[in-house]
Amino acid sequence: MTKLTGPEITERMPRGWVYLRNALRTRLRTGDFATGLALVNAIGTAAEAADHHPDLDLRYTYVDVRLSSHDVGAVTGRDLRLAATISELADAAGVAADANGLVILELALDSPRVPEQLDFWEAVLGCPRDAEGDLRDPYGKVPLIWFQRSGDEEPRQRWHPDLWVDPSEVQPRIDRALAAGGTLVSDADAPSFWVLADPEGNKFCLCTWQNRK
Repeated sequence: MTKLTGPEITERMPRGWVYLRNALRTRLRTGDFATGLALVNAIGTAAEAADHHPDLDLRYTYVDVRLSSHDVGAVTGRDLRLAATISELADAAGVAADANGLVILELALDSPRVPEQLDFWEAVLGCPRDAEGDLRDPYGKVPLIWFQRSGDEEPRQRWHPDLWVDPSEVQPRIDRALAAGGTLVSDADAPSFWVLADPEGNKFCLCTWQNRK
């Protein structure tokens, strides 16, 4: 299957879905557990028929859905087709697909001694390294942790969070951050990411799919 680009994905994905960190995602707001369970079963039947399986997280009032083609590590046409099917199943059940507020949190460690740090965090967290050398929990319960070489001048920040959001959410989040006493450190790499800082100078990145390969 062919890996699709961000513009191709966002142009073709169904209403109520977002493209975050190499996957299509939505939240099906079921309102109660029984409706969610029935919808999960319907999605499971459709996934078996398509021989393509989403990640599902069933909660009391919603179901989170994640779609990505694991063999290529990206979104392909089969993900878009299954997303359309899932949206149809949700519509038939009277359930709204609503991705508002969906985010992905990653943690980055800035260090002049990346190899030693990587060995330690791999050992203590028990998360294996992926093909890019990042620590990735195979069950998705621990945020992805990646490592960035930095200088050793003090004072310096060790950890910084990266938050992946839909492009439509960037400016509202920046506005709220500035109103809460933060600062916009850099938009030089926008629209891929923006660097902000809290009132004490701790940095934080807002990330989107835009202008990425």
